[in-house]
Amino acid sequence: MTTTANLKDVAKIAGVSVSTVSRALNGKSCVNEETKKRIMDAVEQTNYRPNIISKSLKMGKSNTICLLVSTIQNPIFAEITQGVEDTARKSGYIVVLCNTDEDEAIEREYIENMKTRWVDGFIICSAVNSSQYIKRLRGEGFPVVMVNRFDKEDEKNVDTVGVDNYQAAYDATRYLIQTGHRRIALGCGSEELYLYRERYRGYREALEDAGISYDDGLVMRETYSQECFYQLTKKLMSAGDPPDAIFALSDPIAFRIMHALHDMNLNIPNDIAVIGFDNVELSSMVEPPLTTVSQPLYDLGCAAAKSLIRQIQHKDRCGELPTPVNSVLGTSLILRRSTR
Repeated sequence: MTTTANLKDVAKIAGVSVSTVSRALNGKSCVNEETKKRIMDAVEQTNYRPNIISKSLKMGKSNTICLLVSTIQNPIFAEITQGVEDTARKSGYIVVLCNTDEDEAIEREYIENMKTRWVDGFIICSAVNSSQYIKRLRGEGFPVVMVNRFDKEDEKNVDTVGVDNYQAAYDATRYLIQTGHRRIALGCGSEELYLYRERYRGYREALEDAGISYDDGLVMRETYSQECFYQLTKKLMSAGDPPDAIFALSDPIAFRIMHALHDMNLNIPNDIAVIGFDNVELSSMVEPPLTTVSQPLYDLGCAAAKSLIRQIQHKDRCGELPTPVNSVLGTSLILRRSTR
């Protein structure tokens, strides 16, 4: 059986003390370049690999971040994840990805499990109704960042990274009004999520400010899953006095709405205009390409990772977490051929 090399083996071959090897491998500047080269040659010769678990126990940190997303099937979270991983890797952190399947119990199970595995902090694209639990997590000394999905209570308790969902939805609805639309339907995701409530509020207030009466019959609400929007769209368009535009509060919702409109032989945008929200990569590839609110998903991930690392480093220096910071990134309306 092969014997695993340890620090003593490296030190013996390099002709230095164990403490010097340790300082060199931890990047300490007090080790000169010639000695460091001998040590690295010895590491390669012995095939030495550090015991990460042991090191984590001694130092109280693992350079590991836990990222929890609601569903890896949603392209929104794919782009956020890429931003988190790219930024974390540049700073020497490893990201552990956990998929919660939109289930609060699974989310908590993952968090409790990761707490025992010496993760340095959590980035959470949360399931619903988790504000008090997240507050307690920070109270236990864990750095936490909520990204994309959070509410006003979370903003008081932890770092958050997101966009102004109200204003973005208001502006998108206002654009439809300015281009002549009056019966504007809404494809609304689960209103248990604060971001959808804010987007709904922006839509409704834009109508009211333009003197257009709100019609709850034009609001398609998510029931069991976003798959329901295919049938909801067919039902809405088959009723008397159908809408002349639909604002979908996410791109995945918009894709299902467009699928239904195509199957009904309705022309987008001549028969009906469609706007989405997110600007995921697929939005420019569907036919017609989707006009959508662009939120900087990759940048949200980068900002979340930077925010968490800032907290980790502050805790290392000061022994406590810094005051929560709420970061709001800008959005823009990307005009494509699903509107005119």
